[in-house]
Amino acid sequence: MTDLFDTYSLGPLNLPSRIVMAPMTRSRSTQPGNVPNGMMADYYAQRASAGLIVSEATQISQQGQGYSFTPGVHAPDQIAGWRKVTDAVHGAGGRIFLQLWHVGRMSHPDFHGGNLPVAPSALAPDAAIWMVDPETNEGGMVACPVPRELETGEIAGIVADYRRAAENAKEAGFDGGEIHAANGYLIDEFLRASSNRRSDRYGGGAVNRVRFALEVCEAVASVLGADRTGIRFSPYITQRGMDDPDAPGTILSLTRELDRMGLGYVHLAEADWDDAPETPESFRAALRDACSGTVIVAGGYTKEKAGRILEKGYADLVAFGRPFIANPDLPHRLANGVPLAAFDGGTLFGGSAEGYTTYPVAA
Repeated sequence: MTDLFDTYSLGPLNLPSRIVMAPMTRSRSTQPGNVPNGMMADYYAQRASAGLIVSEATQISQQGQGYSFTPGVHAPDQIAGWRKVTDAVHGAGGRIFLQLWHVGRMSHPDFHGGNLPVAPSALAPDAAIWMVDPETNEGGMVACPVPRELETGEIAGIVADYRRAAENAKEAGFDGGEIHAANGYLIDEFLRASSNRRSDRYGGGAVNRVRFALEVCEAVASVLGADRTGIRFSPYITQRGMDDPDAPGTILSLTRELDRMGLGYVHLAEADWDDAPETPESFRAALRDACSGTVIVAGGYTKEKAGRILEKGYADLVAFGRPFIANPDLPHRLANGVPLAAFDGGTLFGGSAEGYTTYPVAA
């Protein structure tokens, strides 16, 4: 039977376990410029015992930013900053993918010189983003406005931004890249009829709504290699104006296309908030059938729940998010039954090393 602590071959990478560190926004980049720094290098290196680390979401362009202090990968100093991170992780024996991110309509004009955020259609997400007031340096939630609908001719430029970000990730020393197509951000917005009302070749039926995602995947895989490229979906989220009962079927159709492309993995982000819908067994089986490669699952997993999903064959790897915050040695603790420490919720976003790199390993 498959065990959480079994080794695994992910394309050319040999993982020491099935434990993945999930992408988690921590907003610690250096300002101005959203530059990865030495504190971030320490943070990721502390967690290098994960079978694989997927970095925090990282904007592919300035247009792709939607939250304060999140890092980018589109400027020379950002690339140099990420090189410090990858060097530290590799020096500690780890493996790390960069999560490539464009937030789409989940943003605010203050990030774009007063210009509106962009989206498939001019529909507000009924959501807010975390933004720091430059005068007071205090962070708070700010409502997202109605975005500007992208013109058809602009979309190729965004695909090119993804390709360029993949090139920058490669230059920065990452082992691969994960395309963020979940949680109501730009690619997810294109996939859903609830947020995509376009009438061009990127809208209408599902066969058109998946086109942008396919083009992005082809662009990134052309740089990193398909076997070093993954994608993250969240088919059952309903927040941020994304409720679309057809989304799971659309995502399965896209997964079959990506499987033919030989994409390295599909990462299923399960809704994990209170009263969130459960991911049906039927969808897990259908995703497994659609993906002959690697399936990663994430969303409130415990050691026991992870073991069950692996035994059933619905996933090959299991990603843990919050447990990695206060437990940098999470694989050791899970393997040896060491109790897990709790994280300080007040230090999750922004701030200093406190609550970031100060959590101890088990004795």
